[in-house]
Amino acid sequence: MEEVWQQAAEFLERVFDMTGLDLRVELKQRSTGPVLDIEGPDSELLQSQTGELLEALQHLLNQVFGRQMQPGERLVCDVEGFRATREAELQAMANLAAKRVRDSGVSFTFQPMNANERRIIHLTLAGQEDLYTESIGEGSERKLKVGLKSPAR
Repeated sequence: MEEVWQQAAEFLERVFDMTGLDLRVELKQRSTGPVLDIEGPDSELLQSQTGELLEALQHLLNQVFGRQMQPGERLVCDVEGFRATREAELQAMANLAAKRVRDSGVSFTFQPMNANERRIIHLTLAGQEDLYTESIGEGSERKLKVGLKSPAR
């Protein structure tokens, strides 16, 4: 499978060259598995808008190379530790939302976010016996709602 990852890295390098972006791609091994790590002076472009362009590039790579991968395996892209930072932010947001819901008794709904971000919040709050999380809406407008579970009767 490393061959597919290397092909994906070379593909990204060509995309960056053709678009004039000053970015480099390196295949790195992390505790969560392999990652296509992107670095360079233009890296901020991939981090803006909560990483929408980074997500789009990752989606493109998985569309192009997905058939060569094992079922359930996905190519993962990161830029200068953005994913870890964003995950920590989302976990903090989830915990703040949980506190707010408990304090007020009123459900809280996040702004629209992508599936991976919703997943992080779902997982962060999964162990909270008094709360539930649910995704609501459709497509790019899909949101995540946190609420109090009704007491058992």
